[in-house]
Amino acid sequence: MSLEKRKLGTQGLEVSAIGLGCMGMSQSYGAPEERDERESIATIHRAIELGCTFLDTAEAYGPFTNEELLGRALKGRRGEVTLATKFGFRIGERPPGSSGVDSRPEHIREVVDASLRRLQTDHIDLLYQHRVDPAVPIEEVAGTVGELVQQGKVRFFGMSEAGIANIRRAHAVHPVSALQSEFSLWERNLEPEIIPLLRELGIGLVPFAPLGRGFLTGEVKRAEEYPEGDFRRGDPRYQGENFDANMRAAEVVHEVARSAGAKPGQVALAWLLHKGPDIVPIPGTKRTRYLEENVAAAALQLSAAQMRALDEALAPGKVAGPRYNPATMVMVDR
Repeated sequence: MSLEKRKLGTQGLEVSAIGLGCMGMSQSYGAPEERDERESIATIHRAIELGCTFLDTAEAYGPFTNEELLGRALKGRRGEVTLATKFGFRIGERPPGSSGVDSRPEHIREVVDASLRRLQTDHIDLLYQHRVDPAVPIEEVAGTVGELVQQGKVRFFGMSEAGIANIRRAHAVHPVSALQSEFSLWERNLEPEIIPLLRELGIGLVPFAPLGRGFLTGEVKRAEEYPEGDFRRGDPRYQGENFDANMRAAEVVHEVARSAGAKPGQVALAWLLHKGPDIVPIPGTKRTRYLEENVAAAALQLSAAQMRALDEALAPGKVAGPRYNPATMVMVDR
């Protein structure tokens, strides 16, 4: 089975219906000794075989090492994939999340040239602003990316975790093809205002963390059981009473999975795919077996009754705890 294609936005960007988030190959999930470059590269190559050819990275992942990994993995195969990366952090000695945002035009140009070198390519298919920089007018950001498009270094412009005003203003300067934001059965914050705006403007949606950072797969532990450095240790939804409440809320995913003869994670991905042809989730994994499970979700049909049951059981307000701690939430433009 090869994955069908979907259009992201109205500018001509076509990608596989499910993408591959590559961040976990270099950071955030699991202990460092669990990461195996050979397995990561094998996973990327298997993704290409399965038609899962929309690959997502960022200079901040590692930092830098994830782009370098993709550069090595794609030697001789660059033309087979759609490559997305991101700019927008000031990366110094500290982790990128704590060293601030930087979308000054000169910085964007430097980052893109460095990303091209690390990825061993002459163009980036989809370039996202990783987080909105309140110090730089979004018009300058969009204009700078537009110049990079004219130069052939970038094909399409995307934004990540941006709010309504900045999406509108950016799109008026240079068309935005995709918004990447957290969206899943587990996190529905985009439904009231952002998704209607994207459809009004003809912008596709790329949900990251579509499996609720793994929670919706059912293969989860409490926050304190994850190793130091694992994102989930600090995730409020994995902690204490929130964890217990969320396990109860997620039980409906398991029920639907049992009735469909599928895995819970496949149900979560199928739910997203059923939400519209302009939605392309990018579940992350560093293992071929999870990749194969994720890709198979594209063939899973959910009935209207199953969709309603999932919608109701995990409606906003039924998931316990904020999606980020306060320091991280500050960087979301809402």
